Amino acid sequence: MTDNPFAAWMGQMQDVAKAMNPALEHFTPTGFEKLWPTMPPELVEQFMGKGISPEGLDAKTKMLLTLAGLTVLGAQAEAQVRITVRQAVAQGATKQEIAETIGLMGLFGGLPAMNKAMELANEVLEEKE
Repeated sequence: MTDNPFAAWMGQMQDVAKAMNPALEHFTPTGFEKLWPTMPPELVEQFMGKGISPEGLDAKTKMLLTLAGLTVLGAQAEAQVRITVRQAVAQGATKQEIAETIGLMGLFGGLPAMNKAMELANEVLEEKE
């Protein structure tokens, strides 16, 4: 099992895409982002939230934690940051919660990483308006 549930989920989605169509073998997160920008909240909760671990964290919290990890990594995975922000919003995360998550990670990943993640999050949040 991977430390990043989003990375594991993306790997599973790549396997599904490859099984559906071998030409999708090199399917990327950016391609997925364009194809399916968010999953239904119920599906995310089932596979990443209480459905897997009834006593554990809910999907919104896991999305915010994933966003924190992606921010600390330097927000290099732009498509993954945008997808995670969209999913966090779909799970009920507020702009304030997203901003606080990213802002706090500036202490660990540095200001450039925080600024990049905030820029990507703002792109997504402006799409919603």
